[in-house]
Amino acid sequence: MSILRTTIELDEELLGEAIRLAPNIDTKKGVIEFALREFVQRRKQKDIRDLIGRIQFEDDYRITYKDMRKDDM
Repeated sequence: MSILRTTIELDEELLGEAIRLAPNIDTKKGVIEFALREFVQRRKQKDIRDLIGRIQFEDDYRITYKDMRKDDM
């Protein structure tokens, strides 16, 4: 992991509210990293939602994870 040191201006009230709402995080750095991780995760989920309706499954596709495991053994 590489570290980037930067100076930015942030809304102090917004940052304070984020710290109060963040689970088990009590530093500015911690809440900013948490927010960035959450942002990235949500953007990735949005990309997955864009695929809804674009993937077609065969009508007889009824395999379960248990059936798939049998083939691996």
